[in-house]
Amino acid sequence: MSDSLKEIKSQLTALHQSMAEVQEEFASLLKSIHPVNRESGLNFLKYLILRKTDVRDLQLLLHENGLSSLASCESHTHRQIQVTLQHLGSKFGELDPCTMELGTKKIEENSQRLFGEKSENWPSAVMVTFDASFLKEKDLISKLLKKGMGTARINCAHDDESVWQEMVDRIRLASKETGIPCKIHVDLAGPKIRTKLLAKGRKKGRVKIENGQTVWLSNTSKGFRAKDTVISPNEPGVIEGLKPGDRVFIDDGLILAVVEKAEKDKAELKITRISSKKPFIKNEKGINFPDCSLQISSLTDFDRECLNFVCANADTVGFSFVRSAHDIADLRLALQEIVADIPFIILKIETHEAVKNLPSLLLEAMKDEVCGVMIARGDLAVEIGFERLVEIQDEILWLCEAAHVPVIWATQVLENLHKSGVATRAEVTDAGHAARAECIMINKGIHTIEVLKTLRDISQRSVALRIKNRLVFRPLNIAKDFF
Repeated sequence: MSDSLKEIKSQLTALHQSMAEVQEEFASLLKSIHPVNRESGLNFLKYLILRKTDVRDLQLLLHENGLSSLASCESHTHRQIQVTLQHLGSKFGELDPCTMELGTKKIEENSQRLFGEKSENWPSAVMVTFDASFLKEKDLISKLLKKGMGTARINCAHDDESVWQEMVDRIRLASKETGIPCKIHVDLAGPKIRTKLLAKGRKKGRVKIENGQTVWLSNTSKGFRAKDTVISPNEPGVIEGLKPGDRVFIDDGLILAVVEKAEKDKAELKITRISSKKPFIKNEKGINFPDCSLQISSLTDFDRECLNFVCANADTVGFSFVRSAHDIADLRLALQEIVADIPFIILKIETHEAVKNLPSLLLEAMKDEVCGVMIARGDLAVEIGFERLVEIQDEILWLCEAAHVPVIWATQVLENLHKSGVATRAEVTDAGHAARAECIMINKGIHTIEVLKTLRDISQRSVALRIKNRLVFRPLNIAKDFF
């Protein structure tokens, strides 16, 4: 045996031994997972073992010697390592039962339970975000079903329960008339961290700003002058978590400010970047705090008020602003107080904390029979930095595949086409990447039918090329932090 093969065998054997210890080391955690998910949970923990290790040199050696480079072993990690070791002469009394076939089948079964059967000629399920305007256009819902919509998304952040109920009734009627089934997904609104001008600009709903200017975050205008720019984040508990140096992004990251001083009830911010041609802070614009842990509940009082509607109508419920395993347990308990057979929970990954805690979030969610993940790329890009979005969305896909948890690729899919009728080159490429997820979500727009047609064509071509991908495994901080 050559030196390179000996080195491969040595490194793979070390990985195998570490993975063999996982079941005993995490016995109590695995016991808490739903019985149908324990095999998946075990595979996920073994994948984390692999991904906390830098195996890039090992991958190169494997590739040079015509062996599996481990680049597509997410769904059956330990088994892949054992089979590769067998080619090098190692013998095992029993191979890991989580095969590629089992992992693939598990993901497909979970996807079907969450999103229903995929429409004909679609490689992924499709979720369409509903707007109140949909109710005014005759036969639109039937057209959406015929073009591939398998799940209708209702967002509790907009409209009210009477509109949501009419949406549900119309969807069910169209489904019955067309004979095409449709799942109902309801997104909880989560904390509404939005700008609210309290002093200057309060009446107009906007205030002009410039680089270097001081603005204030406060829950009240008390103690400030009328000419001061004072912004309420609209949620109690936000300001208390800030510290000097923390970044504050306003309006989808178009405005960047940095905390200069932080007190119990107010924070002084300095505007350091304005990326908009119109340098205004307006009411009802999103605020993100990527450098701190906000002391607010992920499940709001308004969310709790929505749960009766959710339990009565939804197949799946989207958990906005989820950040910890405790959040999931909190939502599960609240749902179980209403019905025994609760809707399946979809974790919306949209904060830096959710990314960091993803392993714990998945393991907690796997206590239910089926769960899913939505990559909510709008807020997520602001929270982690736009330049990191590509790597993070890939990491989420890998980790979820290892846990056999289906993924929804969401936010701005073919958005320019949806709003203007013409797609940009960049968003066509992005839509091609979206086909790697089990479900693709499209937002509201006026060209929804055209978006569905274009997305189907792009997805079909992209899936045919997916086998050509070869990945290299640098260590993931997500995996390191878990251990």
